[in-house]
Amino acid sequence: MIDPQREPLEGVVEVDQAEIPFRTDNSFFDPVKSRKILISGAVEVIDRGTNQAKPRRKRAKYLDTRSGRIRLAAIPDNSAASIEAFVRANVKTGTTLLTDGHRSYPGLADYRHDPRTVGKMAGHVLLPWIHRVFALIKRWGLGTYHGLRRKHVDTYLNEFVFRYNRRFCRHVSFETMLGLASHHHPTSYWDIVGRDNSRKGVPTVRPQPRRRRTATGMQQDGSSLPQNSRASTASGAPLLKR
Repeated sequence: MIDPQREPLEGVVEVDQAEIPFRTDNSFFDPVKSRKILISGAVEVIDRGTNQAKPRRKRAKYLDTRSGRIRLAAIPDNSAASIEAFVRANVKTGTTLLTDGHRSYPGLADYRHDPRTVGKMAGHVLLPWIHRVFALIKRWGLGTYHGLRRKHVDTYLNEFVFRYNRRFCRHVSFETMLGLASHHHPTSYWDIVGRDNSRKGVPTVRPQPRRRRTATGMQQDGSSLPQNSRASTASGAPLLKR
């Protein structure tokens, strides 16, 4: 879902970091057992009147804005090297960066830095659009996928970016995806899940049978029949009707 020739963000861009939860196994999402992964995000601040990434400004406040294109990526830590690498890969040089005043941003000397120190104030008050993006991706991950997975987190982020950037032109999203897919080699199901193809002579490793709660207690799937009935069925003898 990534266009290799996509243009970087420009104009006025909000940049921040957030932690999103992900599940650690194949079970349903459990907030107690979930872990956190650090992501960095950037969003263009668009003027509603001109529809350009150059909003009108009155002192330190930008007037009548909305969110534009976004970029998301997982970063290993909150260090200056990780944040600078994300910004340089996704934001055009010379862009005005609206940040929370993190000490990693002043190292980006070829960008205009406009820090908004959060302090005790809620972050979404000073940086509303990037925090809205973070809130939407958290709810999207829990509502659609019932918890993201660490192994495929980059794919999840790319899908969300694709959907968000084309939320106003959904009718052409499918055509865009077909055009992007035509420039990539086909990816099989086994490549996505990271397992060997059982049709090529590799034995399939199957998980343990699922257990479910019944009137007589916890039982494995396929074990609902009594023991004598399963034995009779396995030997080929017909079952007696009462």
